[in-house]
Amino acid sequence: MSSKPQALTSLGPMRAFASNAKKISTELIQINESLLEFNKFVTEYYKQLSETWTDAQKKVNLKSPDVPHDVEQMESFKRIWIDIFDNDFTELFDSEKFGENYGKLVSKELELTKHWNNISNVILQSVNLPSKEEIDEVYKEMHSLKKRITKLEIELKKKKEIKTKEE
Repeated sequence: MSSKPQALTSLGPMRAFASNAKKISTELIQINESLLEFNKFVTEYYKQLSETWTDAQKKVNLKSPDVPHDVEQMESFKRIWIDIFDNDFTELFDSEKFGENYGKLVSKELELTKHWNNISNVILQSVNLPSKEEIDEVYKEMHSLKKRITKLEIELKKKKEIKTKEE
């Protein structure tokens, strides 16, 4: 075996990983593009929230300029605050602009997750381990078998009870 670092890429999992490096590089490039767009949408999301909060707080300040001195005034202030914030945020969440941006934000988040899963699968495949989907399939089958065993145990118990009653 050679002592050169290049020789490592011709052995075992490193060979598979080296051959899959292009797939990982492609996914990383796509992740960066998706991340840029995700950041744009998340910035807009928080901008909309903060603007709505600021506007609502201004409205609250105009409606109740005095500092509450007793419990009744404090309760009145809380009701004003709740009503204004409830109305303003409901209006924001019902707006087409917010819904469109939030939809794109979630879409980009799912896209990022897909890329990370693809990279994970390439790495797992390189070291000859099962992918997440294969493990999920095994878990589903185990769950199904567990349900069948429980059902069979219940049926067996019923049959035993009937048999003991007959004796």
